[in-house]
Amino acid sequence: MTSSLGEIENITINHYDQNAIAFWQGTKDHDVSQNRAAFLAPFAAGEVLDILDFGCGPGRDVKYFQSLGHRAVGLDGSKEFCHMAREHTQCEILQQNFLKLTLAQQAFDGIFANASLFHIPSQELPRILVELHTALRPGGILFISNPRGNQEGWSGQRYGNYMQLKDSQIYLQDAGFAVLDHYYRPTGKPKNEQPWLAIVSRKIIA
Repeated sequence: MTSSLGEIENITINHYDQNAIAFWQGTKDHDVSQNRAAFLAPFAAGEVLDILDFGCGPGRDVKYFQSLGHRAVGLDGSKEFCHMAREHTQCEILQQNFLKLTLAQQAFDGIFANASLFHIPSQELPRILVELHTALRPGGILFISNPRGNQEGWSGQRYGNYMQLKDSQIYLQDAGFAVLDHYYRPTGKPKNEQPWLAIVSRKIIA
């Protein structure tokens, strides 16, 4: 299936809009404590952070970061997710398509991109990573967690770009990030039963 970038984004967002409630019911209780802890680990204890939850969905992680006293902002392309996240968190939630971001420069200490960046086609990923780099303050942290693989294309009505560690590291380094740590999920299983790859990286000051 050959699709334009606009079609890729619109079809994927429409899938989430149409399945928003089912998605919330299916993910609201997921244990992502390892990812949250890995994201926050590089920061000083007690530091109040400006955090962007990139691909925030219905707001589960925005609510968590808010509960710790951080200034959390969500971003999602789905209108339904944004509405749910605002209701759930009362935080600022930005409705922006991933391929058409309008983020302020150096606005955030950290960006938490949990299960979201893999929806960006490979040809656009370098540009989007640079935009996230620009939105981070000096030394800012970018956390990403994506399903790993060696292919790109459609899975039902969702587009995905599935990469392994080496390619992910190259994209991050080319965009100005230094990789600090990585791990596979879920924990306690053989690697071939760990479909998720998580990477913690730091913005390098040019």
